Amino acid sequence: MSVDAGEAVLGGGGGVELGRVRQMWHLLEPLHAVLYYAPEVFEEAAGLGFDVGDRWPSYFPLRAAPLGAVGSERVASAFYSFSPRMVAEHMDHAWRTADPRKVLEARERGIDRAYRAIFGDRVDSPELAEAAALARRVAESVSTAGRPLAAANAELPWPEAPHQQLWHAATILREHRGDGHLAALLVAGLDPVESLVSFAAIGAASVERFESRGWSAGEWAAARERLVGRGLLNEDGTATDAGRALRQEVERHTDELAAAPWRALGPDDTGRLADLLGEFWVAVLGTGLLPSETTLGIGKV
Repeated sequence: MSVDAGEAVLGGGGGVELGRVRQMWHLLEPLHAVLYYAPEVFEEAAGLGFDVGDRWPSYFPLRAAPLGAVGSERVASAFYSFSPRMVAEHMDHAWRTADPRKVLEARERGIDRAYRAIFGDRVDSPELAEAAALARRVAESVSTAGRPLAAANAELPWPEAPHQQLWHAATILREHRGDGHLAALLVAGLDPVESLVSFAAIGAASVERFESRGWSAGEWAAARERLVGRGLLNEDGTATDAGRALRQEVERHTDELAAAPWRALGPDDTGRLADLLGEFWVAVLGTGLLPSETTLGIGKV
């Protein structure tokens, strides 16, 4: 369920509405996520020796590289909703293919090339430079305490070009929100597979889409039964009123935990950034690279 723009305001007179916090996520997520779908990035990953026949062999090292040469257990912990078996399948040999430093260099080259291909001459526009400067202000204001993926990305040096700064800021903010979302799921008592089952139950995405996270049919069924036992799901797998209320609370809590950087930027500059991002958001969506349905529930929650 979506949060109305006027439903809650954080920070008093200088605060931001939770609806605006959600909107900024919707605008920035595609700018970050194109990393995992752009052919230019796949080419860079293939050059390191990764299989790019599908996106997962490069997805895991590209996203995990800021953490350093960590093992699959720590990656599964940070990524949360992926089956640990799936994480291990791709991470147990990832750093033997290329060390994290080389992966980070490859993703920086790849997003540079991808943004140039997508935005064309607009990559050097004053509007993109202004958006990058505002996004960087937000990203530099985040508190990374208890947020491992946000902290790992925030610790990386800022690139020089504005379009690469925009992607880097979007990534820090995306992972900052994601780390907070995991905290909200933990508070709600939803383990990794239960988080997916309960999300599918409210129609955030199809069960088939969530199956891409690597859980077995038996694990999915067992999680469903646990949620039925808690009164959160009906026997047919749809959410009860209590289940919908819990997921609404998770999303509200996630917005609250993501709001501090936007509160620091302030409502006027946040609104300006939203206006500036519009054309670049449209350009990324217009490539057709991103899937029409994702496990994030954007547009549905």
